[in-house]
Amino acid sequence: MNRTNWNIIRYTMYAPGYDLLGKMLDNSRKFGIELAQLTPDEKVLIVGAGTGLDLLYLPENISVTATDITPAMITLLKRRSLRLNRPTEAFVMDGQRLDFSDASFDVVLLHLILAVIPDPVACIREAERVLKPGGRMIVFDKFVRTGKAVSWKRRLINTFTTVMFSDITRHFEPIAAQTQLNIMADYARDFGGNFRVILLKKAH
Repeated sequence: MNRTNWNIIRYTMYAPGYDLLGKMLDNSRKFGIELAQLTPDEKVLIVGAGTGLDLLYLPENISVTATDITPAMITLLKRRSLRLNRPTEAFVMDGQRLDFSDASFDVVLLHLILAVIPDPVACIREAERVLKPGGRMIVFDKFVRTGKAVSWKRRLINTFTTVMFSDITRHFEPIAAQTQLNIMADYARDFGGNFRVILLKKAH
């Protein structure tokens, strides 16, 4: 079984209880959205949106599109958007192959997806492609600290975590280097800085 199909299976199982763990990281999720400095009428894309926890922190005067590869997650996201009265276009879609035109969005949120998706380079490149010139991207995820090697203990633990939920051995810098995006800010966040919130910008 390939990793994309496994992600669909495991996150279908996790969907009912996803919010219990997801809310532990709400402060950083909110921080990332505030960092984007959204302005009225901007178009925002959330890739790997899960159950839609980001919707809680997005202003009302923007256009929101959300994608996730897991149908169960999109079902829960749509329910949340109705409860919040927060209109959202939501699609089941692979973040490695986005079905949107080039330069379609002002802001792209990649919250907790680059350490999960099988090909993070394909994902961030697709996010870059659909981002307008001058647009912003927010990455929030777990990465090995800048300049640090992956320890043998971390590699050992990763044999479990990569099957259950996420790869904990990825460095962000080599992923970002495969794009033309500029890193504008980088903040160490949860769990001793193993999670980071990063602001990137696409050149005009």
